[in-house]
Amino acid sequence: MAMAVLSQFKEDLDGYTERQLRYQAAADVWSIGQMYDHIIVVAEEYADEIERCLASREAQPLGKTEFGDRLFQAGGFPPIKIRLPDEMNQPPNNTDKRETLERRLDELSSRLSRLEPLVRSANRDVKARHGGFGWLNDQEWYDLIEMHTRHHLRQQADLERYLMGAGI
Repeated sequence: MAMAVLSQFKEDLDGYTERQLRYQAAADVWSIGQMYDHIIVVAEEYADEIERCLASREAQPLGKTEFGDRLFQAGGFPPIKIRLPDEMNQPPNNTDKRETLERRLDELSSRLSRLEPLVRSANRDVKARHGGFGWLNDQEWYDLIEMHTRHHLRQQADLERYLMGAGI
């Protein structure tokens, strides 16, 4: 499912001008390009955790945090804006051109396609720790990519409304 959401974002990317990709409605509001950068960077970090799990043989008996349990039981993030603490909330890159974002999405999709069959057959007891959600196995990290990316569909709709309101 991560692939379907990423494909949708890639398809949508073709509809934005370079100006629209960089437009920020306010200093504390990301541009569409920054949202894309964030989605890609986080998915790559989660893919790194998948590879960490796949490379290990050490079972981890600990599980998810209470928030992690709720997230996975719900199958996604709640429909709210989530702000990380300032030290973890550096603004994403706002300089990539559409072609660069497309290439990065293609590279990410290829990586996830390679990982997907490995994830399906991996040991579910091997886990890596997420700072907020607890200990996740490779399948959970893979699912988290889709949940996180899907969560940004709401942000995308908001950012598009800002573009329309600004006449851009």
